[in-house]
Amino acid sequence: MKEQSNIPTGKVERASKFVATGVKVGANYLKHYTKKLIDPTTTREELHADNAEDIYDTLSNLKGSALKVAQMLSMDKGMLPKAYTERFAMSQYSAPPLSGPLVVNTFMKTLGKGPLQLFDTFEMQAANAASIGQVHRATKWGKDLAVKIQYPGVANSVKSDLRIVKPFAIRIVGMNEVDMDKYFDEIEGKLLEETDYKLELRRSMEVSSECANIPNLVFPQYYPELSSDRIITMDWLKGFHLKEFLERDPSQEAKDSIGQALWDFYQYQVHVLRRVHADPHPGNFLMREDGTVGVFDFGCIKEIPEDFYVNYFLLTNEDVLKDEKRRREIYTNLEMIHPSDTEKEIVFFSELFQRMIDMLTEPFKRETFDFGDEAYFARIYAYMDYLYNLKEVRESKVARGSRHSLYVNRTYFGLYSILSDLKAKVITSEDRIRALNNK
Repeated sequence: MKEQSNIPTGKVERASKFVATGVKVGANYLKHYTKKLIDPTTTREELHADNAEDIYDTLSNLKGSALKVAQMLSMDKGMLPKAYTERFAMSQYSAPPLSGPLVVNTFMKTLGKGPLQLFDTFEMQAANAASIGQVHRATKWGKDLAVKIQYPGVANSVKSDLRIVKPFAIRIVGMNEVDMDKYFDEIEGKLLEETDYKLELRRSMEVSSECANIPNLVFPQYYPELSSDRIITMDWLKGFHLKEFLERDPSQEAKDSIGQALWDFYQYQVHVLRRVHADPHPGNFLMREDGTVGVFDFGCIKEIPEDFYVNYFLLTNEDVLKDEKRRREIYTNLEMIHPSDTEKEIVFFSELFQRMIDMLTEPFKRETFDFGDEAYFARIYAYMDYLYNLKEVRESKVARGSRHSLYVNRTYFGLYSILSDLKAKVITSEDRIRALNNK
């Protein structure tokens, strides 16, 4: 993959890249409609593929929050056309890497020495590159190490990037720009946290220690003395990303073991720690054929407020949801219905949410759940597609759902997606988490 010798860091320079991409996207639409005039059977798949290619190329070269938004969108298989999810998924671990001189410059600025002065060996070519930073292999003290280096200008461009990428995200998803600020404020806050490598280092060490009792999880050791505000050094973990792992045709036993470990990991964080690794994309996990899974990258942690937690998980209580008055109160607390709604709107949206909640909470209501049940996910995706196309939903005058639901929902959707790909059979009972908490 071709290396980048520079990253646009100025607001004007970055904005101009988006403008140029907008022109390309407009040309793609013109090309599509011209073809359709000649051949009415022409589908939108080629248009989606062309747009996805052009938008991804721009985002992958800009790096930072712009590329991170693409990564977030790629995780929701029901939200985007397939061409976008497949192309944007590359941002999880295969964006174009930085060149050697930029890497050395980062070391000199933040640690005062070059990488070859700090490590016994250091591979100048990145092992993988994603949205916020890239990873290099190194050795020291007889250990294989992973050194994550943040791209230049990422922290300073978060606010301006989000302002520019917002219309793209809304247009791709097909949403109206309705009261979206609270969600973009939440995204901005999390992206700014992800650029704070000192915060990430501390959280990585804390969460790894707190979750060490969960079977079949492997965490790296971290090295503060070889880390800075733009560099994090940790053990190199062995294993394969999800796609590579599945291509090796692992046993169902190994897939079930990894699925159980991930389910336990997330349930333990949500219900015991009340803060969660809210970036469950496949690039953050390394899977092994012995049924263990390596977990890293704790830059995106969602702290879960108590009142939100209580109301959110009341949605899994069938007895509570049978009480119409109580159910409306919970929906109001979670901002799913609003005080300004008419009775007709309350009834309409309550019924929509109830159907969705019934489907999404099925795993919580059983002792075990088979995430390989393709019919289950087909029902979810079909219903999500139905919701996105409902006139009443698209024209709603308010955004429905608490800002806290954004990353908590994202976490569960990401987890479900991975477990679905693994076709894992998982013990999902509440007793499982109680047992882990008592270890």
